[in-house]
Amino acid sequence: MIRWMKFKYVYFLISALVIIPGVFSLIRFGLKPSIDFTGGTLVEYRFEEQVEKEKIIEILEKNEYHLNSIQSSGDNTYLLRLPPIENGQDFKMKEVLGDKLGQAPVELRFETVGPTLGRELLIKTIVAIILAAGFIVGYVTWRFKNAKFGVCAILAMFHDTLVLIGIFSLLGYFLNVEIDTLFVTAVLTVLSFSVHDTIVVYDRIRELQKNYPKTDFENLANEAVTETMSRSLNNSLTIIFMLIALFLLGGETIKWFVLALLIGTISGTYSSTFNAVPLLVIWQKLKERR
Repeated sequence: MIRWMKFKYVYFLISALVIIPGVFSLIRFGLKPSIDFTGGTLVEYRFEEQVEKEKIIEILEKNEYHLNSIQSSGDNTYLLRLPPIENGQDFKMKEVLGDKLGQAPVELRFETVGPTLGRELLIKTIVAIILAAGFIVGYVTWRFKNAKFGVCAILAMFHDTLVLIGIFSLLGYFLNVEIDTLFVTAVLTVLSFSVHDTIVVYDRIRELQKNYPKTDFENLANEAVTETMSRSLNNSLTIIFMLIALFLLGGETIKWFVLALLIGTISGTYSSTFNAVPLLVIWQKLKERR
């Protein structure tokens, strides 16, 4: 048996070194929201021949189109984000690009999100995360018949949330990475994965408690982590390898969504063993001292 819990404060230090820069960035710079939350227009064009991104930006700015961002979404295909424009103005923009570039672009997508809808979506996102966290705490507490399991599981879950949001805050500041509805999907998926992995370890601790009721709780935790470590790593690595392949070979439009899932999977695997279990051990020791 490996004495994993001997280094529990080292695990917390490692988590702090990752979380603190992200929290600082969140407070100082915040997140960079996409038009899904702020409102705006999304237009996707495909060109017959290769066109430089800088050339499209130059043409649009000269014709008083304020471009927020532009990214490649495929071969000779670009995704443009602009402030809200009315339906019909996109045809003028298409004509301008066709005249200046000598080739008419094919419009694949045109979406406009108003600021009101963006605020409503942001509120729903926050409510969804709070409800998910509340249901998870309630279920884990009920399943294990002890509030400490639910509280420690949710603290580990918030660890993963802070890691993910903090890193994307830094990416938004340094690389102009925006968060959209796909990012929200990634956050909720990460929360589910994190708690699932935590419950596996907790369930093994509970079984060991029934079989060896007089054994020290920290030793039970060490044994439970040792027995479930290989399962957790094998399970997580299959997901991580698939996500790395998607990140390297997938399209530009899902690149940051895949990265969010990858960060969340790594963080969730770490926190389930090295945050959730040590928190449980510390809670139990404080309870015994009282």
